[in-house]
This record gives sequence, C-alpha cells and structure tokens, in this order.
Amino acid sequence: MDLEYLAAGLTLPEAAEARKITGLTADSRKVQPGFLFAAFKGASVDGTKFAPDAAAAGAIAILCAEEAADAVRAQVPNTVAVVSAAEPRQVFARMAARFYGAQPDTIVAVTGTAGKTSVAHFARQIFQSAGHPAASLGTLGVIKPDGESYGGLTTPDPVALHKQLAELEEEGVNHAALEASSHGLDQYRLDGVRLTAAAFTNLGRDHMDYHPTIEHYLNAKLRLFKELLPSGGTVVCDPGEKYADRVMAVAQERGLPLFTVGETGRNLTLTGLKPMGAGQELTIQSARGEYKVTLPLIGRFQVSNALIAAGLAIAAGIDTGTALRALENLKGAPGRLELAGKTPAGGLVFVDYAHKPDALDNALAALKPFARGKLSVIIGAGGDRDPGKRELMGEVAARRADLVIVTDDNPRSEDPATIRKAVLGGAPDAMEIGDRYEAIAEGVRRLKDGDILCVAGKGHETGQIVGDTVIPFSDHEAVKRAISLEGNT
Repeated sequence: MDLEYLAAGLTLPEAAEARKITGLTADSRKVQPGFLFAAFKGASVDGTKFAPDAAAAGAIAILCAEEAADAVRAQVPNTVAVVSAAEPRQVFARMAARFYGAQPDTIVAVTGTAGKTSVAHFARQIFQSAGHPAASLGTLGVIKPDGESYGGLTTPDPVALHKQLAELEEEGVNHAALEASSHGLDQYRLDGVRLTAAAFTNLGRDHMDYHPTIEHYLNAKLRLFKELLPSGGTVVCDPGEKYADRVMAVAQERGLPLFTVGETGRNLTLTGLKPMGAGQELTIQSARGEYKVTLPLIGRFQVSNALIAAGLAIAAGIDTGTALRALENLKGAPGRLELAGKTPAGGLVFVDYAHKPDALDNALAALKPFARGKLSVIIGAGGDRDPGKRELMGEVAARRADLVIVTDDNPRSEDPATIRKAVLGGAPDAMEIGDRYEAIAEGVRRLKDGDILCVAGKGHETGQIVGDTVIPFSDHEAVKRAISLEGNT
C-alpha cells in the first residue's frame, strides 16, 4: 500500500509518497522489510529509541510525534521516511484501518466499568439469533459464530484489532460487538472502526492506577460518543445507571439518536421484574407494544446488560420482537455469576469476575435472594493496580456476605500479605487464607444445604500472576477439585 494513501493528510518527505508499505507495527521486534514502524513515547518505554533497530530490520517509514521527529531523523538513514503527527497514536490506528480495509458491515461497541463483556457477549447472541453471522471482541477474546475463541485483551492494539476485523469480514461475519476499554479509548486503539451504535453501561471505581481522577476516567469513556461514533450513530444507555446523564448530554449536544432502556428508559421501558427460579421475568414496554420475557440470568445488573444489548441490536436494525425474544435464550458470559458446582451437602458455588467494588456489590446482591442459608464470598485484589479499591472491596464483602475469606488474586510484583492486609482493613472479621486453592477448599467445606459461595475476582482467567510468572490456575477447576474431595469424605 502506498505511504501517501496510508498517511493521508500528513506531510511526507520528498519522493516518499509512492513507497510501498507491506506492514505496520509499534513493536520494533516485529519489523520486517517494507514495514512502517510507529515510535511512541509511553509511560515507561520510549519507542523513539528503537527507531535505529526498526530501520536496521527493514522499516522504510517511521511514524512519531511532531516533537520527536528531529531526534528520530538523526538516528536513522535518510532513506527512511520519517512521518510526524500531533497525535501519532490516533494516526496509527487510522493507518491500520486503511491498511486492512475490510470490516464487518455492522459494528457496535460498549464501554463502561462493569458489564462490557456481558453486553458484547449478549449482542453477539442476539445478532446470531436474528440470522446474522456475528462475533464479539473483548476480554474473552474473539468469539466467532461457531463459538471458537482466541485472544483475550479488552481492546487489542490497533493493528491486531483491524487485522481481526478484516479477517472476520473475509470469513463472512457481517455483525460484530466489541468492548471499548478506557485504556483503548484513551490510547486511540479503536479509531478507524466504523461504528453503527455505541452503548454505555455504568461508571464506578476502576483503573485508578492509570487514570488520575474519576473525571479523567469518564472522559476517556466519553471519547466513544464524542469522537468515534459517527453522525447518525445511535447512543444506547440505561438512564438509571451512574453517569449515564453525561453520556446522554453528549448525544444531545451532537444531535445523535438516543435509545434508552430500563425502568426510566423511553425505548425499552422495564415496567415489571419478577424472580423466576434461576431467572427473571421482565415486562417491557416498547413502541411495538408490551413484551414479557423470561431472562435465564440472575441479578438486576444482568437485566440492564441484557436490555442494553437488545438496544444495540435494535439500533443496528434488528426487529424489536426478534431482539427481545432472543433474550430468553441468552447464555451468560464465562466467569460472570457462573454456576461452577454443587456440593454433596447441597451448597452452590458461583464464579464471578468481580474485581472492583461496584461489580462485587452487584454480584453479591444478585446472589443473596437465592441463598436460603448463608452467603459466603472469597475475595482478593490484584497487585500493581489501584490500591485504593482494596479496602473498599473488603467493606462491600463484609456488608453483603455472612462469611468473607480474603485470599490472593494476582499479586504480581507486590507482597501478597500486604495486599491481603489492605483488603482486611475493610473486612476485619474475615478469614485470611493466602493460598487461593486452600481458600476455595475452605469455603466449599463450610457449605451446607441452601448456602451459596461466590468465588470472586478471576472469573474466566486460567492463570495467577505471581511476580513475572503466570501460574496455571482456574477458579472453576479449583471449585471442581474441592467439591470432588468433599464427595469422598
């Protein structure tokens, strides 16, 4: 692809326009002859220092920030075209979109603190139920129409993202739902994705190790609606959720169509909610009339997630009745309030990805009505992440559960005991068992008929990060093992 087309709108060095770019990357180790290398300055790594390595590996063009251009030119041969931009990350994402070109015809995105994975997972299922080959991209990786999945970053780097979108389109996928993380939005990873609709779930405390303030965190999320969603694209939200008013204000300012759901929503109004076994009966009022839907999921938050997913589908052209009927067959996202097993004594064990205060509060609130006996929870907190939420996690657990066991999550480079101590600050009466399997085994051992145990924090993950090592560990497998041992006692 000609550099002139790839770098549309930028000033190019003399006679560089017709250079054929064969690939692009922001990792100098992946450079091949004919590549464009993006040299970004990060918080800990300065990519401009790797410009000579990229040139030696065959890069014929280097993209960098305007203020770094002279320094980069001084490091590489004059045969390498140095292209600069005020926002090089944004330009790079748009380059990736041009380079790969193809995308599914209909793409919807969802952002928020909690619920992104479930909404994307649900939207994919609704599209499929309506007869469209669909995929979802996010924390669970890329899930294709046949259920095959791979990868696992909430928002991949722009080259990987646009390559994935092009491959999906080539495979016949015409509908896609993707998660938009605050990091991905702040770092311009989603720029160039052609969106039909975008949704907001909620905003709580998360990623305070990256975002200096809640306002900074919120503004990163709002980029999806302010800058990425094109004119005519629909904004979907539940007005009853935290900070939804800020999203709705952006829609109003831009004149974007607004589709609202939930008890105070105007398009899919929740007028009735009744527990039914392991599900909930929803009464929904729409412009097409009233619908009664049995949602096979527990938790008020899942009602909001399901309605937001339906809103995205309807905004993308799916018939209202088709979208709402699809809710009756939804399967929950792996590791999201997922039933992991039942003990011989009759206790139930659920695994949930909740690793922030609001998500933990929602999960425990959802499980409480189903516990005829005691509700127990196992929690921890990740190392090298926002330390301010640790005590808050403990406080939520102590308020919602009858028994709290504090254990290790992903300690990373931190001392696990120090992390546990911080969590215990909010739950001083909790048990402390550092070994995660032993904590799960103890929680399972204590279950009686009618009791429920929630193992929170890791959900679908299959590894525990200790130092620089990822140790194989699955909460699901640990629960099964603990239950099997109980059956043999």
